[in-house]
Amino acid sequence: MLLSYLAMIFVLVGLALYTVLGGADMGAGLWQLLAGRGPDAVRLRDHAHHSIGPVWEANHVWLIFVLTVLWTTYPTAFGSILSTLSVPFFLAAIGIVFRGAAYALQSGTSVPRERRVIDTVFALSSILTPFALGAAVGGIASRRVPVGNAAGNLITSWLNPTSILVGVLAVLVAAFLAAVYLSSDAVRIGEPDLARRFRARAVGTGLITGAVSLVGLAVLRTDAPPLFNGLVHWPGLAAVITSGLAGIATLPLLWHQHTVLPRATAALAVAAIIAGWALAQQPVLLPGLTVAQAASPESTMVAVVIAVLAGAVILFPSLALLFGLVLRGRFDPGAATPAQHIARTTHTARGPLLRGWLAVGCLLLGAGLLVLGDSGWAHAAGVLCLAGFMVLGYLACAPSDIAADDPAQASG
Repeated sequence: MLLSYLAMIFVLVGLALYTVLGGADMGAGLWQLLAGRGPDAVRLRDHAHHSIGPVWEANHVWLIFVLTVLWTTYPTAFGSILSTLSVPFFLAAIGIVFRGAAYALQSGTSVPRERRVIDTVFALSSILTPFALGAAVGGIASRRVPVGNAAGNLITSWLNPTSILVGVLAVLVAAFLAAVYLSSDAVRIGEPDLARRFRARAVGTGLITGAVSLVGLAVLRTDAPPLFNGLVHWPGLAAVITSGLAGIATLPLLWHQHTVLPRATAALAVAAIIAGWALAQQPVLLPGLTVAQAASPESTMVAVVIAVLAGAVILFPSLALLFGLVLRGRFDPGAATPAQHIARTTHTARGPLLRGWLAVGCLLLGAGLLVLGDSGWAHAAGVLCLAGFMVLGYLACAPSDIAADDPAQASG
């Protein structure tokens, strides 16, 4: 029981990270489409293009992670979902491919006509992908995906009131996240005019998203009563309130030109939506199939838990380094070259050797308790040991923080 829910937590965390990080990238494409014409529009498009450049490919890691964990730990549910919802997932895949190709081609052309065509393809793909994925989530949330190979209707399973609502909300949330992040980036690089423009877009999109969410509750009440009841009662209601408060808090923080806090509150608002859906639907995964019933054999679940926690020791420090470089402006035009940066960096030890050995001990003990233990307390202790392995492994292996540039050297 514990392992089955732990794997689902991994899936939900990955889904939340993809929604927050990948969604912000998708929203940047929408703002490129709505930038208009003229020199100011070119500045808006270029800012969106350069801001997502260092991280846009890394964000798709979370989609791959979600699909891999889902098909390994819940194969029956995965087969049912992908077969019934094959059309929206195919559309999302087409959008991802065209979006990636258009983004790569943007840097290879300077002809205005070609650039307009490429920007349009990029923007439309950035809208298609979140809508299609949101529509698929709406089909699952409204319980239109029965257990079985293509057992549900290939059209109405994702073209229904709830799916359309969730698809529209996915596009709006992506636009909101992108506007928040792009405004913060503009403040960081000293472009107050761009910051003001994206700040206004973030406020407007946030208000629209809140209004659509409130109207959406009426849609859920008639089209998906179980989901509606779960969202208006504890504990789903707590997640809904958290999302609303975090979204509201983002607007004044953004208006006062904070660069970090608006990103955090906006991400919390979106992650709380994912949590609310999970809390409202649990323990049901698909109609007639609970999370525990859908889980793979214990040996498979143990292997997945160990693999995920071990991989996190490598992945999270790498992503932390990447996002740290982005937020510190290392990829901005005029930033220090790698050689200059290394010359001004104070290197510190990567963590005491003792932490590495403790991490290995936690890994072995946790794996042993999960594989050989038969009782619930042994499994719980094993999960805690593996969590300790992840934390200690991170402390032992994470790259040291990059020191700020010495002003004296920078000025010289």
